[in-house]
Amino acid sequence: MTEKQGNFALLNNRVQMKHSFYNPTSDAVWLAAFAPRGVKTILDVGIGSGGVSLCLWAHFPEINITGIDISEEMLTICRENMGLNNVHAELLNADIFNWSTPKRYDLVITNPPYFNGTPANHKAHHNTDLKQWTKKCCARVENNGYICIISDSLCVDKIISALVDKHFGKIEILPLFGAKNSAERVIIRAKQGVKTGTTIFQGLSMNDDRILRDGLTIDALLSTLEAL
Repeated sequence: MTEKQGNFALLNNRVQMKHSFYNPTSDAVWLAAFAPRGVKTILDVGIGSGGVSLCLWAHFPEINITGIDISEEMLTICRENMGLNNVHAELLNADIFNWSTPKRYDLVITNPPYFNGTPANHKAHHNTDLKQWTKKCCARVENNGYICIISDSLCVDKIISALVDKHFGKIEILPLFGAKNSAERVIIRAKQGVKTGTTIFQGLSMNDDRILRDGLTIDALLSTLEAL
């Protein structure tokens, strides 16, 4: 991630973002990199400034993006970032906990507010019930569609419990390691309406430039590891 003349560049300059009071972290890049190939309609829950969706678009430019966020201030920033990259997205000021819509999507992707503490000035969710957040996201997934979530490793039990309750299978788990001996982040991908068991992949470094700089998807990176 680099900063140039007030803009941030992600994925080796493939994504441009305006510098603001809220800038995406590497979590956004990692989450987008774990999205499955072949999805067309995307719902980004808690889209924020748009980092996840824009990185996802960089991998799969044919996707149709819908993003919701409880903060209109964040959506204003997101609109600017979408325009900066000439990307169209439907952006809705909505709360996933009470959003009423019949729409479902091939992929629901989310970087939920898994942290606790004092709410930020932009009024985004804090101290959230992560299990219920996950269930609400699951409800917006199309039949045989996918959900993809990144979270702190301490919250994995809540996410897995919600996925099982909502009949998601083929659960795939990728641990991400920083300086600690234990995983700091975990990315989880699951498919609606299947009963296939769980796969836990070999962990990767959170600073892996093959994802953060070179722009590989995680599936592409894992396939190269399997070939060795």
